[in-house]
Formats: sequence, structure tokens, C-alpha cells
Amino acid sequence: MMEKLVVEVLDASDLKPKDGEGSASPFVEISFDDQHQKTQTKHKDLNPQWNEKLLFNINDPRDLPNKTIEAVVYNDQKAGHHKKFLGRVRISGDTVPLSESEAGVQRYPLDKRGIFSNIKGEIALRIYAIHDPSPPPPPAPQPQPPQQHGGGGFEAEADEGTPLQEINTNTLDEEIMAGDADKKKNSKKKKEKEVRTFHSIGAEKPTPTAAPAPAPPPQPSPGVAVRADFAKSGPPNVMLMQIPKQNPEYSLVETSPPLAARLRYKVGDKISTTYDLVEPMHYLYVNVVKARDLPVMDITGSLDPYVEVKLGNYKGVTKHLEKNQHPVWKQIFAFSKERLQSNLLEVTVKDKDIAKDDFVGRVLFDLTEVPLRVPPDSPLAPQWYRLEDKKGYKVNNGEIMLAVWMGTQADESFPEAWHSDAHNVSHSNLANTRSKVYFSPKLYYLRLQVIEAQDLVPHDKGRAPEAVVRVQLGNQMRSTRTGPRGINPIWNDELMFVAAEPFEDFIIVTVEDKVGPNSMEILGREIISVRSVPPRNETSKLPDSRWHNLHRPSLVGEEETEKKKEKFSSKIHLRMCLEAGYHVLDESTPFSSDLQPSSKHLRKKNIGILELGILSARNLHPMKAKEGRTTDAYCVAKYGNKWVRTRTLLDTLSPRWNEQYTWEVYDPCTVITVGVFDNWHINGGGDARDQRIGKVRIRLSTLETDRVYTHYYPLLVLQPNGLKKNGELHLAVRFTCTAWVNMVAQYGRPLLPKMHYVQPIPVRHIDWLRHQAMQIVAARLSRAEPPLRREAVEYMLDVDYHMWSLRRSKANFFRIMSLLSGVTAVCKWLDDICTWRNPVTTCLVHVLFLILVCYPELILPTIFLYLFVIGIWNYRFRPRHPPHMDARLSQAETAHPDELDEEFDTFPTTKPSDIVRMRYDRLRSVAGRVQTVVGDLATQGERAQAILSWRDSRATAIFIIFSLIWAVFIYVTPFQVVAILVGLYMLRHPRFRSKMPSVPVNFFKRLPSKSDMMLY
Repeated sequence: MMEKLVVEVLDASDLKPKDGEGSASPFVEISFDDQHQKTQTKHKDLNPQWNEKLLFNINDPRDLPNKTIEAVVYNDQKAGHHKKFLGRVRISGDTVPLSESEAGVQRYPLDKRGIFSNIKGEIALRIYAIHDPSPPPPPAPQPQPPQQHGGGGFEAEADEGTPLQEINTNTLDEEIMAGDADKKKNSKKKKEKEVRTFHSIGAEKPTPTAAPAPAPPPQPSPGVAVRADFAKSGPPNVMLMQIPKQNPEYSLVETSPPLAARLRYKVGDKISTTYDLVEPMHYLYVNVVKARDLPVMDITGSLDPYVEVKLGNYKGVTKHLEKNQHPVWKQIFAFSKERLQSNLLEVTVKDKDIAKDDFVGRVLFDLTEVPLRVPPDSPLAPQWYRLEDKKGYKVNNGEIMLAVWMGTQADESFPEAWHSDAHNVSHSNLANTRSKVYFSPKLYYLRLQVIEAQDLVPHDKGRAPEAVVRVQLGNQMRSTRTGPRGINPIWNDELMFVAAEPFEDFIIVTVEDKVGPNSMEILGREIISVRSVPPRNETSKLPDSRWHNLHRPSLVGEEETEKKKEKFSSKIHLRMCLEAGYHVLDESTPFSSDLQPSSKHLRKKNIGILELGILSARNLHPMKAKEGRTTDAYCVAKYGNKWVRTRTLLDTLSPRWNEQYTWEVYDPCTVITVGVFDNWHINGGGDARDQRIGKVRIRLSTLETDRVYTHYYPLLVLQPNGLKKNGELHLAVRFTCTAWVNMVAQYGRPLLPKMHYVQPIPVRHIDWLRHQAMQIVAARLSRAEPPLRREAVEYMLDVDYHMWSLRRSKANFFRIMSLLSGVTAVCKWLDDICTWRNPVTTCLVHVLFLILVCYPELILPTIFLYLFVIGIWNYRFRPRHPPHMDARLSQAETAHPDELDEEFDTFPTTKPSDIVRMRYDRLRSVAGRVQTVVGDLATQGERAQAILSWRDSRATAIFIIFSLIWAVFIYVTPFQVVAILVGLYMLRHPRFRSKMPSVPVNFFKRLPSKSDMMLY
């Protein structure tokens, strides 16, 4: 059997033209373990597609982690028989999956060969290892590649200068020896200055049977980001916390950015009091307020002025105001200091014209003379400046009021300013790019009890009506059960709805008569304003019920006439109240960010402050591939009822926001959610939806107080074609506690308000009410200006969390198995003691057992002391980094494509009948196994019930006689003697044990259950 390495060269994009004609003829040469193969040449194509599969022999599979796969892209020049370098990629062998099903397509940016190389573009590869049962063919002679000068060739050392380092503690002795030998061999060859080794998404390698030898972790060089892989493999131990191994591509990367909170700036520096979790970004602010006494430029005697603010190649324009010689604009422009291309700021007033705009006057500013302002300094007062002509003379052309200063993103003008990186956005769409803060509407539960109705008048006088009450609040609609036949039906049904402030909706109560299977006739209707519904705080008495008149539906023109004629009407008995003591669940319970009741008077004081710095992102995936492979990214963060949205940064895959936000914390056991989206409404967009890039969740209880966490979080998105990493988000998080006593006491209080336990909401209503609350929040935030899009809100709130997913079901099953693994380990440890697997340990357990039996007062102290020791021991292995999305725990890496396609299917399904039938059969198969397990559990429970139920009279008689004998024996025998005898019997030596089941087990398995009474 032979191991093969498969390298699929799929395509490349955005290559550098090298043929002098604005194009290139690229081909790829793959090198692995002194084997070289190349693809075909794609002539005149800067975005080539090869789709070729290249195979290489793996001489020693155990040495694969020490190997490097190199892919070099060349430009084929047949005329000169010379090839030009277009870029290269090096991939470490320790990330190669061992099967084709676990391999994914990865896109790698092309790396330079030397410091003078001009390289761009990326290449898509799919790499994995397979088992080839055929004997290895004789190796074909391959031409040796020419020696590359100036930066090293294929022999360049792969480990030197690698900016991405991993700590691996599971290295075999053979791997260490092979690595040392390979390092000695490569040390004689020429080294290059910097080579990046990419660690692609790979599957977990099987653990070798040899005993692992610990290897010292490599020391990272200064300025190198180290993967925060805190999961270290080792032998399972009952006392140690079992932390699953993370895929290096999906793990956190700890960083050390120059933040004021980390560098501990002097107290006198004002930026340390406001924006200390972000890097300061300096901007040139220009506040164009108004102008006066502008001259008339048109023949008609009118003037349509606007202001043009120009700095280098960046130009900002205000709105033009028609026929106004004293215009007022009040617009602010912000130019990033990093992009300043000139030392001269030009503010020009122009007259809007059909053919060519007329020059009115201008003002010039030298940037070296612009003052610096940092909050909390008061805003800079604008001043009047006389306009100059093109020659610099101050003539009678009017005056303009301006304010120019240098500031940071902490300036209060920053959110509303026109930014230079949004220079191609129109004024009407500029609001879609600005940062904003939103608040969710205050939600209440509306409880409505439908008690009874009187004197219903059916359309058919000869039949008794079958009345049903249908209640509608906004888009929510609920119905009661069908009442008994008659004109005075009684229901006593309780319906619940979600109401939001301000209470603009109406409650529409309709009584209908069920005259047929699908036919309903309206008997009466009543419309009630939500404002008139009384509130209810906590466990106070429900408000009194009221009788309401039911009005027959009539035409709009006849409504007043009908009311005047109507002297008799049917009535309905209702009880309504707004529940202010509940917390309206608008998020999924596992990651809720707010647990406070609706009433402000029932809320507790805050216990701390959460500060979030949204720094930047890197390696974002191009979301607009058809528009030049760009991404217009913005972030949304949600905690409690406060939502924040950063500004949109255009046409960049490495945006830098550096925006900081603050929330009050009322409960430490809550979660903050941060999502990244691609803005599709820069220039209108119509019905386009903002695309999701990924999101991050951080549980506050896992954070240490007053510590600043700065990490790159992977942005993972599950799509129908598999798991995809769309980049990494750089965040800085700090949780500050202001009331330690209240925070500690919070751990002993109920998670939800008191009303959820005194008068709990029925389980059948919770999911429906949560869905309605999510829809209300999404609808309200989408009506803001600028709107927070519905798709973004639904993604942040996980609207489809309750939908069926085979992948999530398997993930939850493995979570249960992982939870039971600890119990299994304890049972195995006890079994090893009982079977004398380790005689020394068994003897020590005997001694401890005898001590506890003789001194029973030591049992509880020993248990709690043992728990204390375990906790202190595990403190050494505590997580040092905040949690993040776990792809392995979510079963996202190994999910079958059809499972993902089913998960993303609509409800109801839109798939063909054969696919639905196949999925239904698969679901039946899974449900059959669950059914078998549930049946086995029920069987064991029924056997336990049958002991004293006399279903098997002989078994019950044997048991009660045996119980009587044991009662007499235990009564006349001291308890310590009984405990010692039972313990010594359980811990007896294997020589005195039998392989057959014990008598109690045989007796229990012979007891009857109800499985033989079921129909199969």
C-alpha cells in the first residue's frame, strides 16, 4: 500500500501582467519531497482556471508534517525559453487532511520571492492524502528547476521567518529526530529573508500508537502573532479538564496592538479617558456652516451655491441650494490623516450651472497651521473667512463660515461627517455608510383571557353556532378552541401576544361561527386599543374582567347608521393585561444578552461596564466578485437593548474601524454578539440584501475583570457548500465590575425575573412568542434612518435557531457523549480498582474506605476537600482566552453536503419529491434509533416498577422475603460491619470473581416490562 499526496490546482485570480502586453501566460509548478510537476499553460489569462490533479508519492507518512508543499506560478515565455516568476505559496505538511472528504478548497495569497518582487493575486488549491493499494511506479525523471537568485529557490528553509507559528506538544521521538536531521541538512543551504508557510484547513490526524514525547514550544519572535491554541493533548485524567483540540485555522490569534489601555498612557493624556481600547486615528475635520453676501453669477440674477472641499485627490461637495445668496449647509467633512496627499486645503464656493459651474471664491488653509482638538475639549468655534479669487486677492465675493481642526475618531463630529473613504457615495446614500446606535423597542407580553360570550346571533336562526374567537394584534393572530354549541359558549382560554411601545396597534377580537370544514361566518367584532389595557407588575392580582359589545361587520358608509339602529348586541367577556414583570425573550436562551423585566421599576442596578473596541479585520473574502472582487464591510454589535453599527469602509479587504462602544452590565451570565456584514446599499441597492461575513459571541462570565482581551476572531459562516472562513475580526474587550458584592450575589439569583417562576408561560407558547418578538424588533430597526437591515437583525438574533438540522442534532448528541465521558471515566476507574488492575491504588482505596466507614463524619468533608483540590489543580489549565465559534463542536467541518442543503432549505420545502423522500427516509432511520433507545430506557424503568407490583408474583415474593431477611440482618448487625462486608465484597480480588453476571443483575433482567404488550 502506497500513500499518495493529491494537489488539485483549481484556479488563480488577479495575477500580475508580465508579458509586456498587459497579460500573462501562467502555469503552476508543484514541488514536494524532490518531486516536481507542472500544469498546462493558460495563454493570455490573468484569471486562469486549470482544474488539474497532480499526484506525488509520500515515502514516509510519519514524516509528512515535516515536509513543505511549494506551488510556484510562472509566466511561460516560449520565445525566449524563459519563465518569469508570478508568485509562490508554501503549505505546511502538518495540515494536510488524510481523506478527500475532509479536504476543502483554500485560497492563498501569492508571496514574494524577494524584497524587490512585485507580486499580487491568489491561487486556489485543494490538498489531501490518500491510500493507493497499487504498487508504486518507478519515478519518472523530472527536470531540475533552475536555481532562483535573489531570494532562494525550492531549497529555501520553510521555517525561517514564518509569521504564523503553532505550538505542538504532540511530537513523536521519530519526528524530533527527523526534524533535527532535516534542519541540519537545510542549514547548509542558502536561506531567504522571509517565507510564509500557510496552514490550510485540515482534518485531525490520528494519534500515533507510540508514546508522545514532550517538545519545548518554539519561542515567538517579537511582533509575531502566535496562535492561541490552549488545548494540549494528553492522557485522559479524571482530575484534568478535557479541552477539545482546535483546528489552527479556526482558533484565536492573540495580539498586542498599541492601545492606551495596554500601554498605560499617562493620566494627563485625555485619550486614555475615552477611547483607550482602540488605536487613535487622526482626521482633518472641515465644518462648512454657511456663507453670506455671495455675488450674483447668472444673467438671471440668481445664485445656486455649493462648496467644494478639496485635499489632494479627495474632494467633498455639499448640496447646492437654489437661488440663495446666504446659504446654510452645516456639513462636516473628515479626511483621514493617513491618506493626506497635500499640505494645502482648498475650500471653494461654486455656482451650480447647466454647462459649467462658475467659480465664486475660495479659502486656502495650510495644514501645518491647523489646531489639534481632542475631546473633552469644547467644539471649535467656526469663523468667518473672506473669499479670495483665483489670484489670491480678497475681493468683494462674500464670506464663508468655517471651522478646520485636527482630531480623532473620539470627536463628536465623527459619526455625522462625510469621510474621504466614501468619496464616491451620493448624498442620498451617505447615511447608509455612517455609524449609528440603535435601541430595541420595549416589549411586553399581552395576556388575554377569553372567558365566555352571550346572546350570539347566528345567520341561520335554526342551528346553534359553533363559536371560535380569533384575536389579532398587528401581524400576530391566535384562536381559541371551538366552544360548545349554543348562543352562550364558554371557552376560558388564555392567549398571549407581544406588544411594543409605543402602543400604536389595536386588538381585534372576532367571534366566528364554524358553518363548514373550511367556512367561517363572522358573528361579531370588537376593536380595543392597546393603550387602554392596564399593566400588571409582578404577582399583583389580575385586573377585573370586562364585558365588551360585539358589533356586526358592516360597510363603511353604513357604519354610523347601523350604530344608531343597533339597540341590542352580543357580548364577550374578556380579561386583558400587559405583563410588565416578565422579560420578553427576543433572543435564543443559550446566548441571551438581556434578562431584565419589562418594567423599569423592577430592574436592578448595574454591576459593571462592558467596553468593546472594534479595531479592524483582515483577509476578508471578496463578497462582490462580479464588481471587481471588493467588500464594503461594516460591523454590528448587540448587547441588551442597545445595537451599534460601525461606519462602512469601502473597497477594502482589511478595514480599520477603531470604534469603541460601552454598555451597562446587569448580569455577568450574558453574551455579546458582534457580526460583520457586506453593505449592498452604497449606491441604492433596491431590494438587495446585505451579505453576512461572520459573527462572534463572547460570554461575559468567561472574562476576567479589568483585563483587556485583544484577539483576532475567525469569521466562520456555514453555507450550503460547506464551512467557509471569510476572514478574521480584531476586537478588544474589557469587562469592568463596579459592584463586586452584587455580582457575586447575582450567581445565586434566578436567571429570569420572578414572574417566569411564579406564573410560568406554557412551553408551547414560548417559541412562538420569541419568534414574534424577533419579528417586531427586526421590523422596528429596519424603519430607522439609516435602517438596520432585517437580514442583519435576523442573523444576529438567530431567527432560524429552532429549525431542524441533522448537523446540529449530531453536534448535540456528541455534546451529551462528551458529558458522559467523565462519568464513564469514573466508572472505568472504579472498575480498575475492583479488578485490581493497579494493586497499590486498590490497597490505598481499601484503607480510605475503612477509614470512612469507621469515621463516617469524615465522608462529606473528604468529598468537598476532593472537589476543592480538583478545582485548584484545574486552575493551571484554565482557558486564557475568551470563547469563540467552535467548528469541530458544531460538526461543521464533517457535515455532508446534503445535510447542509437540507439545513438551508426553506420551510415548507421547495426541493423535488425524490430528494424529500430520501431525506424523509433518512430521518426515519435516525428516529428509529432514537425510538429504540427511548424504548430501552422505558423498559428498565418498568422493570424497576414491576419489583413490587406483583406482575410477576414469584419475583415479587422472592424480593419481599429477601428484603425482610436483610431488614432483620441489618437491624441486629452494626452498620459499620455491614458497610465493611459490602465494600470488601465489591472490592474482592479477581481470583474470587466470576465472568458470569451477578445474581441481582440476573434477577432484574428477568422482571417483566410492558414491551410485550405493545403492538409491533
